[in-house]
Amino acid sequence: MRYALGVEYDGGGFQGWQGLGPSGPPTVQATLERALSSVADQEITVSCAGRTDAGVHAECQVVHFDSTAERDPRAWTLGVTGRLPPTVCVRWCVPVDGSFHARFSARARRYRYTLVNRPVRPALYRTTMAWERRPLDADAMHRAAQALLGENDFSAFRTVHCQAPHARRNLQDIQVRRSGETVSIEVQANAFLHHMVRNIVGSLLEVGAGAQDEGWIARLLAGRDRTLAGPTAPPQGLVFLRPLYPAEWGLPSEVTL
Repeated sequence: MRYALGVEYDGGGFQGWQGLGPSGPPTVQATLERALSSVADQEITVSCAGRTDAGVHAECQVVHFDSTAERDPRAWTLGVTGRLPPTVCVRWCVPVDGSFHARFSARARRYRYTLVNRPVRPALYRTTMAWERRPLDADAMHRAAQALLGENDFSAFRTVHCQAPHARRNLQDIQVRRSGETVSIEVQANAFLHHMVRNIVGSLLEVGAGAQDEGWIARLLAGRDRTLAGPTAPPQGLVFLRPLYPAEWGLPSEVTL
């Protein structure tokens, strides 16, 4: 039987999503697989919708796994969560068709980057928000970001370690908003390159702080040169909100197009 899980986690204590072997540092994948294997009383491996880096969080990561163990969705949800650390939980479990794949069946992914914009660093939200001391013009950031919409070559916003075969991605939506001292950037695309969101945010911060004009983002995109773009934004402000799937898979509404 194949199951899909919605998994929420605080990535601060993990070296990213992907398992690094039994002697490696803690990862979300390895932690989840141990809990699942305990409930199933057999070895379980999972595939995810999108790997996250060290320190990056997820509101609803989607994974799938196969098991011959007879457990109902409630038992998977509560039993696995009970074996996970406080920083990880399973939000839901849905039986799915054997052709479902958490990564390849997804049609889009959505991220949110949040930062506190004030002269003094945050204390309360230091593990879930980044900090920018320079005053930011969120409206200018939003206007500049619209140049990224559509299918483009995002070479200017990928890390040199990115292993994707090409840099073309379809960026479907990007919004920059301010609420008091908080600035958030939400972005949705069919898929993302390694560090793509954090590199986009790092460049938008230069526009928001007035170090670059609004047209700079468009010029970076056209130039395809990572060395000319802004720095990579810190990981703690980034949350993988959710992947999105066609309704045919019968998943919860929060991950359905």
